Amino acid sequence: MPTNYNKGHGSPNYHTMKYYSTNHLSPMVDFKEATIQGQAPDKGLYFPEHIPVLPIDLIKNINSLSNEEIAYQVIAPYVGDCIPPDELKRIVQETVNFDIPLVGITDDISSLELYHGPTLAFKDIGARFMSRCLGYFVKNESKKVTVLVATSGDTGGAVANGFYDVDGVDVVILYPSGKVSSVQEKQLTTLGKNIHALEVSGTFDDCQQMVKQAFTDAALNEQLFLTSANSINVARWLPQQFYYFFAYKLWADKNNPPVIAVPSGNFGNICAGILAHASGLPVQHFIAACNANDVVPAFMQTERYEPKKSVSTISNAMDVGNPSNFIRILEIFSHKFSDLKNVVSSCSISDEETSNTLKEVYQKNKYLLDPHGAVGYLALQRYLNEHPAHKGFVLETAHPVKFFDVVEPIIGEKVPIPGAIQQQLLLEKKSVKIAADADLLKEFLFSIA
Repeated sequence: MPTNYNKGHGSPNYHTMKYYSTNHLSPMVDFKEATIQGQAPDKGLYFPEHIPVLPIDLIKNINSLSNEEIAYQVIAPYVGDCIPPDELKRIVQETVNFDIPLVGITDDISSLELYHGPTLAFKDIGARFMSRCLGYFVKNESKKVTVLVATSGDTGGAVANGFYDVDGVDVVILYPSGKVSSVQEKQLTTLGKNIHALEVSGTFDDCQQMVKQAFTDAALNEQLFLTSANSINVARWLPQQFYYFFAYKLWADKNNPPVIAVPSGNFGNICAGILAHASGLPVQHFIAACNANDVVPAFMQTERYEPKKSVSTISNAMDVGNPSNFIRILEIFSHKFSDLKNVVSSCSISDEETSNTLKEVYQKNKYLLDPHGAVGYLALQRYLNEHPAHKGFVLETAHPVKFFDVVEPIIGEKVPIPGAIQQQLLLEKKSVKIAADADLLKEFLFSIA
């Protein structure tokens, strides 16, 4: 493991883990406050003051530990004394109670299937953990909490499912009209009760901007108890470390750690993996696999970070032109570009390459990727061609059925629909259409308060 990671200041004290804002203009807070606030008042993202060094025994004995034990040991230093150990163990157990298999595709490439949870996407881990933490934190609050979230696809469904019918919590999900798959749309618009879906005429970046403006609106925050469930929230972001550890437990050749390709949009997922590595998880290399939205691949070439307007692709959940979590990755490396380049590389994969990869892997290897997994697969394949001594896995972040409207024409076959989704597709969509305007969001929030 490289020794050049940002270990923060002073020696670790797990009882008092504090979080600072990446903009450095807000007071430090504990895990509870960081979870409830979502974003720091100075518009920065919360980041732990130090990166915990995991016990050597965790890695050494990982094969003999249950997933629940691994997850608890990983997250406990970040939570500190904000949640009692027994309660945290219960939350962790409910978070990871489904399969996360590592499935071989070729001799050199495996797939870490993160889609066996309730909404068939990797976001289930973060959303389940966060909803339970927030439920614990607000149970004695007099004010109802409003969870505000922008989604480019899977976050909406996972958050809706995680918070559905939770007492004292309203959820408002903003999604770009016509830019999420039909399955994703049904997952976030059909629940009702405390879940409200806003269909925004614009892009994911517009939705994210509206959410950020709501958090900095003084009048709104005076009257409402607002928090975020995007990966900017530490309680959504940090538990995504879990499945990197679970994958290592399943990894056969412990002497040759894996190269990990992560389909990357808002960069929360790969950031969690890099954080796990910084705290002691053996990883050979990370690949941030992007679609045509290539802000980070361009940065890795030029060292200039230049956000762009997002463009639509067939891997829509990664259509992000200004990934908010990239600042956290820079923070892990103390903004030292040379250190970042030693651990992470990034590339951009076109829609045509994505389609061809999806089709080829299905026909040749009898394995069906989703469009995001296909982006990751090709990026990994190219890397391993140049580094033949290594092997790796791709994070398969969602079940292909969530993108059946893209996948079926490519493979010329129907994607089998799991039972739970079949039921949901029959339900009626309930959404409110609004323009990409922060004032309209404010009006809506006041109307449901």
